[in-house]
Amino acid sequence: MKAVELGPVGAAERTQPATDLFLIFAGANIVATTLVTGASLVPAFSTGASLGLIAVGSVAGAALVAALAPVGPRLGVPSVVAARAALGRRGADLLALLLYVTNFAWIALNNAIAASVCAQLAGGPRALKPWAVVLGLLATVVVALGPRAVGWADRLAVPLMAVVGVLLAMRCFGLPPAVLGAAGSGGMPLLRGLDVVIGYQVSWILMFADYSRYTASARRGMVAVFAALALTSLWFMPLGTLLARAAGGADPGAMMAAAGVPASGALLLALATITTNFVNIYLSALAWKSLFPRASDAGSVWSIGLVGTGLGLLSTRLLDAYAGFMLVLGGLLVPVGGVLLARFFLRREPVDVAGLYDDHGPYRGVAWGGLLAWALGAVAYYLAAPIGGTLPALVTAMAVALLTDRRAARA
Repeated sequence: MKAVELGPVGAAERTQPATDLFLIFAGANIVATTLVTGASLVPAFSTGASLGLIAVGSVAGAALVAALAPVGPRLGVPSVVAARAALGRRGADLLALLLYVTNFAWIALNNAIAASVCAQLAGGPRALKPWAVVLGLLATVVVALGPRAVGWADRLAVPLMAVVGVLLAMRCFGLPPAVLGAAGSGGMPLLRGLDVVIGYQVSWILMFADYSRYTASARRGMVAVFAALALTSLWFMPLGTLLARAAGGADPGAMMAAAGVPASGALLLALATITTNFVNIYLSALAWKSLFPRASDAGSVWSIGLVGTGLGLLSTRLLDAYAGFMLVLGGLLVPVGGVLLARFFLRREPVDVAGLYDDHGPYRGVAWGGLLAWALGAVAYYLAAPIGGTLPALVTAMAVALLTDRRAARA
């Protein structure tokens, strides 16, 4: 397999085991930002309320991403190409650009967090930038070697991260009762907190077909994606909530220190950074190749990996606005999920796979109905913020997509 395969994957090439698909998504979600998502609910909500929001939001967000996973085995094309059937080629380019830009924030944030914790363990402040460079380059090298290398690396890294996760969970059981029973200070509506959790899960929605297209079974692929995202979030977000209570803040280094596991915590964050940035770099490279098909695979991967590594040297100030970042992503991506669900599961019209790549084919230009549904879904998300925007955005986007499609069919 190529490092960045934008073309369709033939049925004979869909040999990836569902377990590998599970490990890719699990490895991407066992990361410092999953802990920080749970931590971001503190101190607005009590510990009990935070855990309840995590339970509901983790399952709901994972279900939305997993519902689209069968598109990969059905069509054999990456997500940015499949989206052309709903948004048109130029409309899907807008989605690809959004993916490309936002992934730099994820790559930089992951590198900065992991480098900070590793520097506390070995080298001190002077080692911060070298750690960020090493972690960023290592992830880039693996992605450049292709999807099989990513799969093998995840087989090694994810079990190790799981062991450290178990250790963190055991430490949390020994936290004082005051931490477990802490009250919330308010400041955020309950359903808005749910939007934060779902927004984090849905941040993976633009990779719904990128890896599942290498798996033959649509059903097994869907189960693997759901299980990977739901189980890892139900595991790590509560740890983030509890450790943030114990540490008095959401800084990952302080959280590891509060758990009494600075060394193994640093290992967890370093491995987690590498495995989640496998996905971030790969998605950005696919988006770039979608916008500029003549770009080389190696050039796309290395340019993205190096820029992300460079940005990771700057700071971790994104942590201060983390919850707001999740809400922005939710407002942009939940409606996209609604448009895609309407196109691939509520409409029965088959997709012309060859036409997805044809500049003069059936999906040329912009599908204005799909873009309108995306825009109105985003508006609904922000207007419904006081009561929770996820469900209104999803329903609005799906309804508008179906309505505009029927009108176009009658025209």
